[in-house]
Amino acid sequence: MLKNILSKNPYQLIATAAFVDLFILCIAWEWFISPLRPGGSWLILKAIPLLFAIPGLWKGNVYTMQWASMLVLLYITEGLVRILETGANFWLAALETALGTIGFVCLLLFLKPIKARAKALKKEQAKKEI
Repeated sequence: MLKNILSKNPYQLIATAAFVDLFILCIAWEWFISPLRPGGSWLILKAIPLLFAIPGLWKGNVYTMQWASMLVLLYITEGLVRILETGANFWLAALETALGTIGFVCLLLFLKPIKARAKALKKEQAKKEI
């Protein structure tokens, strides 16, 4: 298990951890910490899309990382909107924004060299065709 973790890119690990933490935060926030309605709200369902991304992030699936980088922008936006609330919601929104931003930046840093290699390969192939 440890060997498997150490073989992964650090940006991939941090992004995966950020998504797992974001999932836990969304569930806890809308279920029992500070739900919109006492006893929880349907807003808890906002955590479900994160579940679809986490396995692909862990495996290093480039396609998953690409769409997950767009998905996480929704959570950053929600955090920025709800940061205007008071009390616990302020801190939860700040944490959501921070986790989303960390995940987004790590995904971009992980994908940057992959995209550069793909672009160079495409350019090389275009030269060979000429």
